[in-house]
Amino acid sequence: MSDQNVRNAGFTPSGISSGSLASSMMSREAKASGGGVHSGGPTSTLQGMGARGTTHSSGFTSSGISSSSSASHMMSQEARSHGGGTPRGGTTSTVQSI
Repeated sequence: MSDQNVRNAGFTPSGISSGSLASSMMSREAKASGGGVHSGGPTSTLQGMGARGTTHSSGFTSSGISSSSSASHMMSQEARSHGGGTPRGGTTSTVQSI
């Protein structure tokens, strides 16, 4: 994963780009949650990274999630809250896939 991939998906320093993968994700997430995009979800997490350019330093790398990183902490919390596994389509898997 790279900052460029996140920007190419439409998560930019100036916001989510119209007509992008990011805008599609935001729309689906908002519909699924009854109209809003929740803090800590895939869209808000990726937008934060796109705005700051911090994907790699967060621990999301092209070879996987770095140990002892923000990404590994996020993955651990998400796995605990889902009974031990990281769900497909969850924040960690979505962010890592970009």
